[in-house]
Amino acid sequence: MTALGPDEVRRLCGDIADWKIVNIVAKDPTIEELEVALAWAAGESDVMGKERHSLSGKTAELYDILVADEEWDEEQGTTL
Repeated sequence: MTALGPDEVRRLCGDIADWKIVNIVAKDPTIEELEVALAWAAGESDVMGKERHSLSGKTAELYDILVADEEWDEEQGTTL
């Protein structure tokens, strides 16, 4: 399987910060791992239904990257 490059990450993630793209590419995720992290970041974790489980490993790391500045903004009391 080929690694996801910056263009593929941007296509899947939409308009996200360049530093996030760099960090995501560095994790060398599969499309499936990134799609799961994106679903969780969008609050769609219920798409997994009864088979849902907590994030772990690379998928959890990708999720952390995707929501990193959102968490900081909430702590600071600001909105995007």
